[in-house]
Parts: sequence; C-alpha cells; structure tokens
Amino acid sequence: MSFTLAIVGRPNVGKSTLFNRLVGRKIAIVDDTPGVTRDRREAEGRIADLQFSLIDTAGLEEGEAGSLSDRMRQQTQRAVEDADVTVMMYDARAGVTPADEHFAKWLRRSNTSVILVANKCEGSAVVDGIYEAYTLGLGEPIGLSAEHGEGLGELYGAIVEALKEKGIDPYEDLDEDEVREGKDKDHGPTEGDMDYEYVDPEDEDEEIRPLRLAIVGRPNAGKSTLINMLVGEDRMITGPEAGLTRDSIAVDWEWNDLPVKLFDTAGLRKRARINEKLEKLSVADTMRAVQFAEVVVLLLDAELGIERQDLRIAEKVVSEGRALVIALNKWDAVDDRLEVTRQLKDTLTRSLPQLKGVKVINFSALTGQGVQRLMPAVAEAYEIWNARIPTAAFNRWLADAMEKHPAPSSGGKRTKIRYGAQIKARPPTFMLFCNRPENLPDSYVRYLENELRHDFNLPGVPLRFVMKKGENPYEGRRRKKK
Repeated sequence: MSFTLAIVGRPNVGKSTLFNRLVGRKIAIVDDTPGVTRDRREAEGRIADLQFSLIDTAGLEEGEAGSLSDRMRQQTQRAVEDADVTVMMYDARAGVTPADEHFAKWLRRSNTSVILVANKCEGSAVVDGIYEAYTLGLGEPIGLSAEHGEGLGELYGAIVEALKEKGIDPYEDLDEDEVREGKDKDHGPTEGDMDYEYVDPEDEDEEIRPLRLAIVGRPNAGKSTLINMLVGEDRMITGPEAGLTRDSIAVDWEWNDLPVKLFDTAGLRKRARINEKLEKLSVADTMRAVQFAEVVVLLLDAELGIERQDLRIAEKVVSEGRALVIALNKWDAVDDRLEVTRQLKDTLTRSLPQLKGVKVINFSALTGQGVQRLMPAVAEAYEIWNARIPTAAFNRWLADAMEKHPAPSSGGKRTKIRYGAQIKARPPTFMLFCNRPENLPDSYVRYLENELRHDFNLPGVPLRFVMKKGENPYEGRRRKKK
C-alpha cells in the first residue's frame, strides 16, 4: 500500500457505501439509520491502478467531553492524523449543513490533504447543492454516486493530484506494465461485483496468513476493551453503554511474531429481543465473522456467569467447526471465585459435552490482569484444531476402542466398522466405513469421540465423524447350488 485514504463526514452521507465501493465488497453495514459506523474500519481499496489503505470512520458529531459522540470524533481524528489524503463527503441532495461547515473548518486546520466529495449526485436536482460546497473552503467539489459507482474517475484524478502535491508517488509499488494495464480498466467495482465476501483462510498463502481470531459474546461483556488491551491502544470505542459495537471490525496485530487478525463483533442478544433491522444486520455480521474466524473467544461477564444465550453462542461456534476458548472477563470484581468456577464447569459439562476440555481463562480486560494467558490458550486451541492423525495410528486406535466396547447390534445384525481415516483438519474430521452406518447410534459415535479426545489429546475443539457404507464384494452374487 503506497498511501492511506480516510473517508470522513457527518452521519448518513454515504461514507460506508463509498468504502464498500472502493473495497469491492460489502464489509461495512449500510443502513438509513444515522450513526451506524462507530469504530474506524480499515481495508485494502482500489480505484483502477491505485491501491491504498482505506479507512471508514464514524459520522462527525459534536458532543460533550467523554460522551459517545466525543469518543467517536476522537476515533475519526486519529484516522485523519494517520491518512495521507482525506475525503470529506457531504450529501448534495441535502446541501451544505452547519455540521458540514463546522467540520470543514476543522479539516482545514489539519495537515492532511482534503478532497471534497458531493455524494448522491444522481440527476440534475443536486446542482444547487454542489455550488453551495464552494463556501466550505475545500476547493472544487467532486460529484459522485457511491451507490451506483458514478464519478470514480474524477475522484481518481483528484487523489493523484493530492498525492503529487505531498510528494507521494502513488505508483511506487507498480511497474510500468501494471500502471498501463490499470489505466485501461474501469475505475472501480460495479454494483454487480459487490457482495459480502469473506475469504476462506485455507485459500491463502500459509506463510503469510494471519491467525483469524474473533471475540464474541453478549453486549457489554468487554469485547472492545479486551481488544484495546491486546493491541495496546484505544482502537475501539468503549464505555458503559451496551451495544456500542454495531459491526465487525478487523484489526491487524502481532503476538510473539505471529500475525493475528482480530475481529471485534457486536454483542449477541436473545433472538426474541432483536427487533430492529440494524441489530439484525449487526448479528448477521457477527455470524459472518465467526464463519470467517479460525479461533473464537467467547467472552463472558464473570459477574453474571454463564447464561443460556452464552451456550447458544458456543453451540453456534461448534456447529461452524471453529476452535473455541472461553474467557471470563471482569474477574477482579468477582467475590466468590470458587463458586463461579464450579458453576461454569458444571454448566459446560452438562450442556456442552461436545467441547469437553475446552480452555477457560479468567482475567480483567480493563486492568490487564491475567490477559497475558489468553493468547497462549488461543495458540494451543489453534494447534489442536489443525491436528492430523496418521491413518495407521487411527486404525490401531479404532480397533482397540471397538475391542473395549463393540458397536451395538440392530435387529439381530451386527454393525461393523471396518476401518477409518482422517479426511481433513480445521476441524479434525474422520470418515468411518461401516457395513450399516444408518444403524450406528449417536451414543456410540459420542463414545468414539470421547475416546479419541482422551487418547490423542484433542480437548476443546469440535470433532466430526462421517459415516460411509463400505462396499461388500460379495453383495449381489448368488450362491451356487451344489
């Protein structure tokens, strides 16, 4: 990435829509409700041959010191300080508002190069709104439609000019052929090209692939506070208000030379309590983050203990086949720690037997006490999740397990498991070849799963068994009469 581009503006002018357009996929939640974006979001963007680091920001609003609006503004201010070029958007249909004037004045005092963009410029009814923008003192406005991808060519030219004024070569990472090829292409993805997209981690280069770690849990469990403590900066907005995080935010981080992509997610409430469209979008975004992750940390409020909603979240993680670590936050505020630990272990044993041996870590994300134990537990769960068992060793184990406890008969006919093998990792998945797989009860599969966990030391990750009917070489042959 040769430069950084930040998108700023007051709420509901289309910043996230332009962000999705430049990234080429819908990774930021877009809704008519003002103030959907609260934390700054980063991704790789492009316009034709220009490739850059792109930052989406919260809507610029004034508020009292310490208020939510003030914390959102501070996040936007950090994004502007990190950016080489800032795109300030306003709604051309609504025209220039006092809020636009206030923040244009703020941007004029910053060191970043500012490009003024008039969004929602479909049709001729927005001409007056474009002319009004000259009063902002940020130069000539560029009219575009982020929703339909119109005007990206003009934005491309303005970015190149702004970079040249700062002495930055936007093509320093490209050779001449790539530049020439890029200029012949379109200036951005079309509407049909865009969709919610999460890249399968197994499709990426093993040497450069980061460990994908999602932090999930109920609202106000401390997910954003934990990420801020891990990365060592106030990267996420935190506060006493429940539901501050509305969409999944990815943060690149490094732990012990291991690249990690952290995902902060929206709090998950009971489905019956989710009525608003925006919260439904937030929950769907969290579920996509779980599907995208390799390890998931289920964060619990230690003062409240584990509840039914936490168990539902854990079951969802297991059904997606992800490695799980359970973390008890706010441990410093717990009085009877032995009782909380006992209750958690009893509930996990009773309600989540498929995660026998799952790692449980306790800490305080606010003070940092005990947080250093989390990543070693995550690394261990990730290693187990990638475990592979040689076929010969698996079949020796299978023979011993069946000798200790043979598969039950059904209808007077014996069920035989002839052999098996691990067919994939992430999570460990095994295929068993049986003569009557439909007669093999779930209880016996659970017995095999528990034995496999114990004998090969595979605690806390989902294990999957696939039954397949083995071919009988004598089936269909008629016995010859003597």
